Amino acid sequence: MGLHILRSSSPLSSSASKTIIFNPTTKPTLSNLLPRPSNPSPTSLFRTHFTAFSPKPIKSVITPAIGFGGSLQTTKRSFRGGVVVAMAAPGPVQKSEEEWRAVLSPEQFRILRQKGTEYPGTGVYDKFFEEGVYTCAGCGTPLYKSTTKFNSGCGWPAFYEGLPGAINSVPDRDGMRVEITCAACGGHLGHVFKGEGFRTPTDERHCVNSVSLKFTPANSNPSE
Repeated sequence: MGLHILRSSSPLSSSASKTIIFNPTTKPTLSNLLPRPSNPSPTSLFRTHFTAFSPKPIKSVITPAIGFGGSLQTTKRSFRGGVVVAMAAPGPVQKSEEEWRAVLSPEQFRILRQKGTEYPGTGVYDKFFEEGVYTCAGCGTPLYKSTTKFNSGCGWPAFYEGLPGAINSVPDRDGMRVEITCAACGGHLGHVFKGEGFRTPTDERHCVNSVSLKFTPANSNPSE
């Protein structure tokens, strides 16, 4: 441990110089990297005043799901003992966590807002092939037409494409999959897989949780 001293001469005078003392063991902090507001003009050409700001601690909030452990940093998931990874990203339809809890069932909240997964083969729409439209169970936005649904045998409802602009896709935190969400409210739907060899127009499989969906039969009023 020690101090380093740097001296430099002023271009205006050969006799004037400035001295900078710094500690090489000082670790960079967030306050050192962020831009600081400009200070008043110094009283000397070679004296600069610095004000260090200590970074405020960042609090991590862990929100447990029903029957599931919670962590904002963990990306592990399983079907019988999964781990909550994050809250769903907000979209045009925005509600607070309390508001979502008030309008969703505990299982809907766990999957739509906390990115959970239902156990394969248990969803009401897995083997369901009626004609109509599938909407987001959280905000009611139409997501899929029944004509794009197919039997993939994966244990979850499968669609080969969503309605235009209705679904967002982002890389999953596990680094291997692509997550799909409702573009309107950010509700978690599932994941999309490509190039699996299914004989569909897109060769894509939108693997969606039944809990994330609500089915509206053809020739019916969606508001009913």
